[in-house]
Amino acid sequence: MENITHERLLIIDFGSQVTQLIARRLRELNVYCEIHPYQNVTDAFLADFAPRAVILSGGPDSVTREGSPRAPQSLFDMGIPVLGICYGQQTMMTQLGGKVISGEGTAEFGRAYVTPESKLSLLDGWFAADKEQVWMSHGDHVSEIAPGFAVYGTSPNAPYAITADVARNFYAVQFHPEVHHTPNGAKLYENFVRLAGFTGDWTMGAYREQAIAAIKEQVGNAHVICALSGGVDSSVAAALLHEAIGDQLTCVFVDHGLLRLNEAEEVVGMFRDHMNLKVIHADETELFLGELEGQSDPETKRKIIGKLFIDVFQKYADQIEDAAFLAQGTLYPDVIESVSFSGGPSVTIKSHHNVGGLPEKMGLKLVEPLRELFKDEVRALGVELGLPKSFIGRHPFPGPGLAIRCPGEITREKLEILRKADAVYIDQIRKHGLYDEIWQAFCAILPVRTVGVMGDGRTYDFACALRAVTSVDGMTADYYPFSHEFLGETATRIINEVPGINRVTYDITSKPPGTIEWE
Repeated sequence: MENITHERLLIIDFGSQVTQLIARRLRELNVYCEIHPYQNVTDAFLADFAPRAVILSGGPDSVTREGSPRAPQSLFDMGIPVLGICYGQQTMMTQLGGKVISGEGTAEFGRAYVTPESKLSLLDGWFAADKEQVWMSHGDHVSEIAPGFAVYGTSPNAPYAITADVARNFYAVQFHPEVHHTPNGAKLYENFVRLAGFTGDWTMGAYREQAIAAIKEQVGNAHVICALSGGVDSSVAAALLHEAIGDQLTCVFVDHGLLRLNEAEEVVGMFRDHMNLKVIHADETELFLGELEGQSDPETKRKIIGKLFIDVFQKYADQIEDAAFLAQGTLYPDVIESVSFSGGPSVTIKSHHNVGGLPEKMGLKLVEPLRELFKDEVRALGVELGLPKSFIGRHPFPGPGLAIRCPGEITREKLEILRKADAVYIDQIRKHGLYDEIWQAFCAILPVRTVGVMGDGRTYDFACALRAVTSVDGMTADYYPFSHEFLGETATRIINEVPGINRVTYDITSKPPGTIEWE
């Protein structure tokens, strides 16, 4: 969707690994913002984007290096509020007449404490205890502030930790308020957008109306096909498209035989029977499991599934007359990651998308109604569209499905055992009220058999591993600290209710060094 009409804030990205967190903080305040690499932000871009305020992100470079990144000089003549963070502070000072130094005593990494020098509206709600915990990550620091600026906060290794030119609404901090290690950082962003005059007009109700209008304008009378996986992104995209264009939408649900217990029936039933969408249920279980027979290498399994998915999707899509558009559940993080910090934009959406490469191959145009949204905003839009909470709040499920939760060779017997064990495990989590606390939980069936005793008899059955992690974005994760009582109760249920398993383990590996999935 193009031509966002909401009040807009521009984030100029200098390469920080946490720039996306700035955007998430702002979106939580109902402020629409976009992230753009500094190279792309020209004078013409600034004039066209017409931001109400600008934030300069952190970054790995040093402003003392010749040729290091800068903000457009014209930015400081636009008469709009500007907030510089870490590297953003340093380039502000350099460009406006201050100085930055490198060397011994200029670095500060990790937790630090800032103490106030004088009052500043940006810091309303701060310093209740005379100091504020922040997260520092800088090798250089400001040694001389620019004309017009004053000091409002200091830390042991950052004498100008908080500076501002109040007359021009320029603010600069050496720390990172966007990370959770700065506990009161959200309040600083709240104050900044208030000072910038934002009214908080970025709501899912408003987005829904604007997105529907944009879809109608883009699609016209043409037909759209959508790959429906049953995950949050594709489900919300399908619901939004259906509200916009009705019967011009056809969804294709590819069932590869690697889904969870009753998943195909639930997904197809909800969209076809309860939401009246046109859904093609492509049951290709025999094809997928036949091609996977005898395969044990995880990458080989992934490649087989990926290729077959594209082939099957195209087969069914070719049966839809007058199809001109392919719908994808591309999210804003995907868009950001498709633009390299070091250069120009990439036209290739990340390879994890199941329908990647299909638009060109099939001669279709893309419609991506969620490309301005983060994951939590997609869930909020799903609520706005009336999707059941059971679908909106689902844990992530990988495209290859149970294939990567079945290390080694895949067999129908192992898949059936795995489905039942996973269903018991998730049922336990829900019964104990833990589902929404966990980022992702699943069961993996191990490629070994172990000796056990049931009743008076010897068993020689499979072992399974339970996995549950907490995470913000899936990039890092830690295991969920279940009680021993929960684990014991769950293991007993699985062994009693799932023939074929006689041993249950719990995976307590974090990411890194492990991954969330087993393959």
